[in-house]
Amino acid sequence: MSQTLTYKILEKHLVEGKLQQGEPIGIKIDQTLTQDATGTTAFLLFESMGLDRVKTERSVSYIDHNMSQFGPENHNDHLYLQTVAAKSGAYHSRAGNGICHQIHLERFGRPGATLLGSDSHTPTGGGIGMIAIGAGGMDVAVAMGGGAFYLTAPRVIGVELTGELSPWVASKDIILKLLSILSTKGNVGCVVEYFGPGVKKLSVPQRSTVTNMGAELGVTTSIFPSDEVTGKFLNAQGRPEAFEKLEADEDAQYDRVIEINLDELEPLAACPSSPDNIKPVKELEGINVNQVIIGSCTNSSFTDLMMVANVLKSYKVHPLVEFAIAPGSRQVLNMMAENGALSWIIQSGARILECGCGPCIGQGFSPANDTVSVRTFNRNFAGRTGTVGDNAYLVSPETAVAAAITGRFVDPRSLDTKYPTVELPEAFLIDDSMIEKPLTPEQAKTAEVLRGPTIVVPESPKDLPDVLDSKVLLKCGDKITTDHIMPAGMYLKYRSNVPEYAKVVFNCFNQPDEPTFAQRALELKSKGIGGVIVASESYGQGSSREHAALCPMYLGVRAVIARSIERIHKANLINFAILPVEFADGSDYDKVQADDELVIVDLRDAVKNGDSVLIHNRTRNIKFTGKLSLSQRDREILLAGGLLSYTKSKSQS
Repeated sequence: MSQTLTYKILEKHLVEGKLQQGEPIGIKIDQTLTQDATGTTAFLLFESMGLDRVKTERSVSYIDHNMSQFGPENHNDHLYLQTVAAKSGAYHSRAGNGICHQIHLERFGRPGATLLGSDSHTPTGGGIGMIAIGAGGMDVAVAMGGGAFYLTAPRVIGVELTGELSPWVASKDIILKLLSILSTKGNVGCVVEYFGPGVKKLSVPQRSTVTNMGAELGVTTSIFPSDEVTGKFLNAQGRPEAFEKLEADEDAQYDRVIEINLDELEPLAACPSSPDNIKPVKELEGINVNQVIIGSCTNSSFTDLMMVANVLKSYKVHPLVEFAIAPGSRQVLNMMAENGALSWIIQSGARILECGCGPCIGQGFSPANDTVSVRTFNRNFAGRTGTVGDNAYLVSPETAVAAAITGRFVDPRSLDTKYPTVELPEAFLIDDSMIEKPLTPEQAKTAEVLRGPTIVVPESPKDLPDVLDSKVLLKCGDKITTDHIMPAGMYLKYRSNVPEYAKVVFNCFNQPDEPTFAQRALELKSKGIGGVIVASESYGQGSSREHAALCPMYLGVRAVIARSIERIHKANLINFAILPVEFADGSDYDKVQADDELVIVDLRDAVKNGDSVLIHNRTRNIKFTGKLSLSQRDREILLAGGLLSYTKSKSQS
């Protein structure tokens, strides 16, 4: 039977379940990655399971998020991650070496492998033919210990690429076009697989831009075939042995096929404040731009920045534009320093930022009030820049550099300069001196793990009760992101201290001179009353940050009732014993309000055996049905009191 590339790789890694669309399956994970904003919790949970050495082919701990280091918290995390990685058998990429996804693509990824990462943009690895999936830190910790990763056998959306990109039209415009078609919601349980003659015209950096931002579609992952283009990239990285030719069968059947003719694409932009609010750049022409940033794991490759440098060789940055560039890795920065391109960028008036995530996650470079910020990033959720009421647009490096030199939105095709085509080098500069190898098992026996006072072991979830007596703490609308739930930016440094970080849960909804969400939740918890969050469509979209479940769990939240819940967040809720419930009738959402008292009886029996729960709204004296879309393993995890307890019980049985 003919197969998609997705199912070929899943079949080779299947360890549990039947590989049939819609069925729950467990797959073997070859590689894992963590980063410092999620990695500390992941390793603390790994240690809490009683595990001492990772059992994957390769696990890597990266430092790329929290590098601003105001106060001791971030450096405490870095030292912990460096020492716990060495002791537990994981590689460690030090601060300054670059962004996890860029480095993993360069130095560790291999076609046909499975990669699980505690970052939602882990699907970047699909650019070289990996099944690369973002997940919560708890799931990654289990995978590091040799456990399987569980998911639903996906539907596969085929995207057929034909033609070739025109000058000044970029691979970023491919994924922006797809976002305009599929949007950011309604794609849970899908994989996007690219095929067609247009694929051959895209380099690995171009492909990985597409798979990286595929995370914004809400799909499980995205993947390109591994072909001679992939082989050329891996050979240039000094890793020819990693190459394997992989592609779908010629007559593979997809659940849906979307055709994108690259010849017909034009420069696009995601307008405020959602990655799927897409418009052609030509419709935005004339809008003044006050800030431009080129970088992030989406667009900071050597070829991206060399294109930008070649443009800036002949221009100065507009005097009213604040312009910054953040290389994706030390490899990129070193190569541009050696070939002179870095000096062209500096001479243009650009600022050079550290090789890391930085402004993409609200870590500095926030725009001024009532200004326009143009970014080559992957998310522009409201307030993500660190400025309330921000106007952030997502574009390609081509469109971004055009805005930087003109001070306004312009179609880059109208620039009075020839498009600087950049070829991949035959050999990249290889310097892995900032990637530390783990200690041997013998060395690890006496190694010390450094644990600063700001690192607090997370509290374990409480068991689900038979009767849930609860109150609605918050009613919110569509597309509530993990940024809404757990703000990043200045608060990221508290991720290793759940009691401290939990104080800002749903900070965006808090009102001056009124009790915060956290205060109200803790008051209910002290009375033995569970908190409930009610939401509409696509609750929990965005990043993989498990703190969006872990911190509410700490505050006593016991259930989320929504019209739909996104994949990673739903898994994180289950991992921390928060019940995910969907309205059986979407109109029932309108019948529940904040502060309503809700009661669910026979809850444990429903989780064990049922597909629904009856919810009594005691405040309004009405009842409605909630769906439980749970696998057998989900049920067992919830009944065990979360994934940590479940994993411990399994290892002891």
